[in-house]
Amino acid sequence: MQTECCTLCGTDVHLVRGNLNRNVDLPVIAGHEATGRVVAKGDGTDTDSVGQPLELGDRILWTRTNCGHCYMCTVAAQPTLCPDARAYMYESMSQPPHLLGGMSEYVYVFPDSGRVVVPHTIDAPLASMASCAFRSVVHAFAELGPVKPTDTVAVQGTGPLGLLAIGLARLSGAHRILAIGAPDSRLSLATRFGADVTLSIATQSIEERRDVIFQETAGRGADVVMEFSGQPDAFCEGLTLVRRGGTYLVVGQLGSDEIPFRPSQVVHRNLRLIGSLSGGVRDYWTALQLIEAHQTELPFHNLISRSYALEFANEAIDAIASQTELKPRISMFAPHRPT
Repeated sequence: MQTECCTLCGTDVHLVRGNLNRNVDLPVIAGHEATGRVVAKGDGTDTDSVGQPLELGDRILWTRTNCGHCYMCTVAAQPTLCPDARAYMYESMSQPPHLLGGMSEYVYVFPDSGRVVVPHTIDAPLASMASCAFRSVVHAFAELGPVKPTDTVAVQGTGPLGLLAIGLARLSGAHRILAIGAPDSRLSLATRFGADVTLSIATQSIEERRDVIFQETAGRGADVVMEFSGQPDAFCEGLTLVRRGGTYLVVGQLGSDEIPFRPSQVVHRNLRLIGSLSGGVRDYWTALQLIEAHQTELPFHNLISRSYALEFANEAIDAIASQTELKPRISMFAPHRPT
């Protein structure tokens, strides 16, 4: 696979800075949100994983593998939790097949990986975003279940995942959507994605934000709260924003930090607490379909920021960490300096 584009996300920052809460077999090639063109293929690859024709030169997204025969893959039917999964960016580049990260000119796609052809109408950066950020949001909504037209949804985090979740909540028919985040530029973008009310973590206290949410919900709290911020402290705040009998969906917590909380909050208020990890080939395909159908309706392109040549990848990582950019991209065809 010849890499066309690799967009970056918060997981890349956690990896580079050494606080990602999962095993990493160093040294690795960073980058896992990528789009590439097929330059060689083996037997049994005439179609992608959803039955679309697959030819040399086609652009594709590819999934991590799962073994297909363990308990999680078979009985539980949750292959994203397969203990024997092989994931790109986490396996050592010192062992064959070596090229298992998006920040390289070529990537080896495992024969057991899912593959989805990218429609011609979708630009490479948006397709790359669909391979992690948006498929994670799509998978989280599948874990959540239907969003009802009477639901008030509160989204914690206005980074790419939070903004995509706001857009998907709007497409799902949520009655009212409240976005919690910062800075103001991202809150403005949250409005464009469909948020009815925005709350700033920079200028409003936890108490003030909670008061607004309860005022917006007749004193009950949000029917559904979604955590996409990645900030451990957000978890405790989110628990207080859910109405009795409501649902708290947690997606952004990938770091290794620990926080105290009272489990009795979950019991006494009969909360449904859901964690969601990664996504499967269905989610990749769905994310692409949603972008293709709604890219003129939702400002997906505004999530993509500057293009960096591979040699400036560290600058791109720093830009995400400092929140000066939403989703920078590494391009093998980028100019010498970031644009």
